[in-house]
Parts: sequence; structure tokens; C-alpha cells
Amino acid sequence: MSTRRLTVAQALITFLSRQYTERDGHKQRLINATWGIFGHGNVAGIGQALVESASEMRYLQGRNEQAMVHAAVGYARQSNRLSAHAVTTSIGPGATNLVTGAALATINRLPVLLLPGDTFATRPADPVLQQLELPSAGDITVNDALRPVSTYFDRVTRPEALIPAALAAMRVLSDPAETGAVTLALPQDVQAEAYDWPEEFFSERVWRVRRQAPDPDELAEAVRLVREARRPLLVAGGGVHHSAAEDVLAAFAEETGIPVAATQAGKGSLPYDHPCEVGGIGHTGTATANELARTADLVIGVGTRWSDFSTASGTLFSNPAVHFLNINITGFDAHKLVADPLVADARTALQLLAAGLVGHRVAPAYAAEYTEDKERWEYRVTAAFAADEDLVRPTQAQVLGALDALVTDEDIVINAAGSLPGDLHKLWRARSRDQYHVEYGYSCMGYEIPAAIGVQLAAPGRPVWALVGDGAYLMNPTEIVTAVQERLPFKVVILQNHGYASIGGLSETVGAERFGTAYRFRADDGTYTGAPLPVDLAANAASLGMRVIRAKTVRDLREALAEARAADVPTCVYVETETADTVSGVPPAQAWWDVPVAEIATRPSAVKAREQYDRHVAARRRQL
Repeated sequence: MSTRRLTVAQALITFLSRQYTERDGHKQRLINATWGIFGHGNVAGIGQALVESASEMRYLQGRNEQAMVHAAVGYARQSNRLSAHAVTTSIGPGATNLVTGAALATINRLPVLLLPGDTFATRPADPVLQQLELPSAGDITVNDALRPVSTYFDRVTRPEALIPAALAAMRVLSDPAETGAVTLALPQDVQAEAYDWPEEFFSERVWRVRRQAPDPDELAEAVRLVREARRPLLVAGGGVHHSAAEDVLAAFAEETGIPVAATQAGKGSLPYDHPCEVGGIGHTGTATANELARTADLVIGVGTRWSDFSTASGTLFSNPAVHFLNINITGFDAHKLVADPLVADARTALQLLAAGLVGHRVAPAYAAEYTEDKERWEYRVTAAFAADEDLVRPTQAQVLGALDALVTDEDIVINAAGSLPGDLHKLWRARSRDQYHVEYGYSCMGYEIPAAIGVQLAAPGRPVWALVGDGAYLMNPTEIVTAVQERLPFKVVILQNHGYASIGGLSETVGAERFGTAYRFRADDGTYTGAPLPVDLAANAASLGMRVIRAKTVRDLREALAEARAADVPTCVYVETETADTVSGVPPAQAWWDVPVAEIATRPSAVKAREQYDRHVAARRRQL
């Protein structure tokens, strides 16, 4: 057997450059680039290997370790999970900064390979700089914090151990049911150690992404359930996108007339103007979808993990006769809500389900009902978007309306946290399968800007928009520098409302009186009710290298958005909106969300909030 002598780090990068995925006959690189911030723990290992392999592995220079993972996740989502990025860090804080990004990736079932440096395997000095010491365990390092948020974790303490670890990592990254964050912790001395590797380790390897077919008996039962239902509702989740099942879903809906609602991850599975599309479901959903949910006798979940937002904390599906049918690639998710499971790839399952339903269609009266309800909701959307051209400080919805009037099906809109996800889920008119990119599995503030960079890398030439409030912007703006460095012409829209609008509104409803949610000076009485802070986020974005356009009126905003869309450099549009403690004009929540309220309180606001909470809790139902 022929061998090649390389360091562990050099062998790993060479191996990664020769891994591919294939689905439906389309082949692509599995690990297409490596993000990195270097320090002791990876500079002499992975860093040196990336220099040697520059022609085989693209390197992207990050500024914040968490942000690098977000960028990699954005890339993977835009790539339908068929291609991913690796992220390398030093030991210590560089490694622990990965935890939030890893949790986000795993919760959203999106692949990312994490390569944190680790303390010496040989322990020549104990402790070394940044080493965690536990008197009861000598083999624990800070990288063990990544175990619970990784779908696969291994620590490579000897060169030859890299071979099974690397192969296992690729298997998990390419597995549609198991994918998420994969961590290979790499002790810094092992990274630099040389070894004679078998040439076969570096052969091109293709990992085929399976399209699992359903069990015949489960499929037959699913057909029976759909045929017997009188008020079926299909809920599209992120699995529809991951499976590239949008066209099959559209054909299924058109043949059967079954209305299709969407979770945050599933929005855009059908374009907004499709006759069967009824909007977002759950706490941030539309009145149309939620009324259908309340009366549905069969709910078909496709590729959804059924979060509390989607089910309105167990209060939404209130028909006593309701039954659930879950189509999901994982048995874990397919059995949720005590559903009849159809464990399969979404695209494959929908095709086979449609074949068993030939000639079946919902009653015309049911189709007319949801069509009319949808038309009424669209009037509310148009009203929320409407704004006078000379208006100063538009509402958040009016900013979305200005963007909605500009974009085409090429544009991609990215958001993650705050009040924007709710407004987008209710109001945004998704025109294409991948236009709507809202991360709501972890709802991580600061995801938007780095994720937009990852999306831009995966979709060059398309307009990519990161929508951020002032709170989310302050969490993680650093990768703007990377976008400038890489000449990535993504766009950032900063909505400055001087506070946490989402949590402010929630605080008010639970009796906490918006405490600690506004960005204002501290008043003499100890409250934060003074003037807004003189913080200039536009100047901050400009200082990081972005071109910045300030908009005062709605007319200015429309012109600024159009200018940003046409720009070939990273461009920011900055607009001051109505403050966080004012009404936005968006239709209120159409379903409840469980946030427990103080059971005992002296302030009237909390007492009233508890009374309302108890009424909602009484409506909760466990599906059994």
C-alpha cells in the first residue's frame, strides 16, 4: 500500500477537499471553504495546512468565531444542505465561542464542520495557556462544551485516529436525518504531527444523499387519512426546502385543493400568490391559516419539527376530532403530536401520496372558504404596507412594504430575531422557494449579517438582504469587515427603533411594563425613560467599510433601497422607524404563545396579565 507523509492538519485539509455529495445526479463539493481565526492551537496546524492547500481549499477570514459558524450555516441552508463550510479556531475562548453557532446549526438541522484547536494531547506542560483545569477529570477541555450541541463529536488524540473520525464526520454531515454541527476537536500538538497516510484516504469520495421511501403500510394509512378528511390542512416546514420538494408540493396542492400553511422555516414552499397558499401558521401566522388550523380534522405536517410557535403552545389545533399525519425524514419528528408517521424524504413521500390520491379533491365550499379568507388577509397586508411618501419615521411594516415593492424572485431576505420575524411571517410575500430566510429554530440575534455573507457566497449575483433592528445589529456586526474584504455586495437594512421592540411588547403583555427594553438614558427615578441614546449605527457600519445610505422619509427609503440593490459593494440602508414602544400597525398575534406570568405580584399590570394567562392555559390541549 502506498503512503503519503503529511501532518494531521495537512491530511485533514487534503481529505476535505476531495469529499463530494450527490443527490438526483447532481454532484458538488461537500466542504467548499474553511473559515478561520488563528491563534495558538490552530495557527501552526490547520493554518499552515491551509497555506499549503490554498489551491484546493478556499480560506475565509472571520472576525468572530460565532459569526463564522452563522456564515457557514447560511451557506449550507442556501445550498440545500448539500454543501457546507468548515470553521477552525484556536483553543480556549476561540473554541467556546463556537457553542452558540453550533446549537443554531444542530437545532435547524444544518451541516457545519467545526475544527476547534484543543490543548496538548501529550501534556508537556500542565496547564497550558487557556486550559480548563478540573481536579476530578484530566481529560476534559472547554471543547467538551460542544458535545451537547453537536450531532457528532470526536477528539483526535493520535494521527491514525483521524481516519475513522473524518469518515464519520462526513457521514453525519451528508445524512439528511442526522446532520447538524459536527465537531472534530484537534489538540494542537497532534495537528502538527507527521504520519504516513494510506493514499486511499485521499481518494475522491462521493456521499450520496438518500431519498428515503416510506413504508408501504404507513403510506397506505396516510392515503386513507387524507381521503377521509373533510377539512385537511398541510403545514410545510423546512424539510420541504431541504428536500427540494417545492414543485412536488405545488402539484400535490393543485391536484387535491388542500390548503398549505407554512412554519417560519417552510415559508416560501409555495409562492405567496399560489391559490392554495394560506400564509404562516401559529403565533406569528396569518388569520387565514390559523382559522383553518382551529377547524382542521387532519393536519399534514411535512418536514416540520412542530415548535411551540407553530402549535401556539398547544392551543391552536382545537377541533376535538383533529388527527395528525407527519411526513418527516426522522422518526423522532414524525411521531410528534401522537401523529401517524410517514418516515420518508419529503419529495418522495409527496409524490407517492399524490399517486394514491388520484381523483381526490377537497369540497369546493372548503376551497372557496380559504380563498376568500386569504383575499381578506391580503387587504390587511396591503394596508400595513401603505405609507405616505413624505412620512418620516415609518413603521417597521412600512419599511417591509417598501422592500416588498422593489424585490423580484431573485432577492433573498434574511432575518432571525426580534419583532421582524413575526412581521415577516405574517406579511412578507415570498416570491420564490429560497427568498425567505428566517432562522427561527434558535432565533439568534446577530445571525443576520454573517448568514447573509454565507448566502451571498452560495448565491453570487443575487441581491441578498440582511434585515436587522438596532438590537440585532449591535449583537454581531463584525463580519461586515469580511464582506468588504471579500467584495461581497450584500445589503444590510438597519431599522433603528431605539430598543428591543419584540421583547418590549412581550414584556408589556406579561406585566413587566417594558422594563429594560428601551435604549434610553437612565432617569433620576431609576427608570430608563429619558431621551434615546445618541448612538449612530450608520456611522458604525461606515466605519467597518460599508457604503451607507441614510433615509429619512418613505420616498428616501424607496430610493435608497433601489440604490443599494444595484450596488456592487457592501451597502447599508439606515432608517429610523417608530420607536420600540409604539404600535407598528401590523395585525396583532393571531394565536397565543406560552410565556409564564408571575403567579403572585403586587403591581396591577402583572395581576391582570396573570388572569389572561390562566384563561389561555385552560385552552391548552395535549394531542393524545
